[in-house]
Amino acid sequence: MDARRESEPTGMKNRTTVERTSDRELVVTRAFDAPARIVFEAWTTPELFMQWWVPKSMGMVLRSCEMDVRVGGKYRLVFGEDPSSTAEFFGEYREVIPPSRLVWTNEEGGETGPITTVTFEEKDGKTLLTLHELHPSKEALDAAGTGAADALVETFGQLDELLVTLGANAER
Repeated sequence: MDARRESEPTGMKNRTTVERTSDRELVVTRAFDAPARIVFEAWTTPELFMQWWVPKSMGMVLRSCEMDVRVGGKYRLVFGEDPSSTAEFFGEYREVIPPSRLVWTNEEGGETGPITTVTFEEKDGKTLLTLHELHPSKEALDAAGTGAADALVETFGQLDELLVTLGANAER
């Protein structure tokens, strides 16, 4: 069950790897040239998150982003091409350990969704980010496919661009 893809062109410095590691789990990894505290901040600060989360190629925008980043806190993301055509994603934070770990539920659709775990592992000023999505069943993962994980290739590139500006601002 080891379906693995590296999804950037060969010239890319930091590659995003998408791997289906079991019948229920998808794992996405990416190294970032920034300390874990800055990468974590980009994942937990709504104003920063809104700058990189939605792939620009999709033609959609993140219209609103609410994040109460604490255990038991809720999040709600509203996407759409225009205000009359939106989709919402929401859930609850189960673990928040700055700057190394986030765990949240995905509750949209009225059914139990996957549990997402993101770890931020720093070494020599760089961060290895690992995102695990554990789906409630094989069928749920099959239905979800890898589309959202594949979109992370582009969004992680956008996060790279943001981290450059955050790093420059942090040095001042």
